[in-house]
Amino acid sequence: TIVILFALQGDTITGRPTDVARIALPLLAYFALMWGGSFAVGHAVRLPYPRTATLAFTAAGNNFELAIAVAIGTFGVTSGQALSGVVGPLIEVPVLVGLVYVSLWLRRRFQPAGR
Repeated sequence: TIVILFALQGDTITGRPTDVARIALPLLAYFALMWGGSFAVGHAVRLPYPRTATLAFTAAGNNFELAIAVAIGTFGVTSGQALSGVVGPLIEVPVLVGLVYVSLWLRRRFQPAGR
């Protein structure tokens, strides 16, 4: 289903970059705020680094598979809503990979060398 959806929305993604950007920018803000806020809360309540990182990634991660299924079922496979569901994982994966590097960098603040 995902492969078919990406194939059907591929022309829209490449042909309407402003629509994709309008979907992507709020998602970027969401991931940054949810991850950063959750990481800060975990640090503030003095959770150890592994739990803080887990909290942050759990809060930032989305269930786009469910969103895609609902959008297709409700609005159809070529709808704008389905496009949003397709763009979501295209943004989520690289952003969360980038946040892994931020998390690893922050680990040095939580765990002294040699621990």
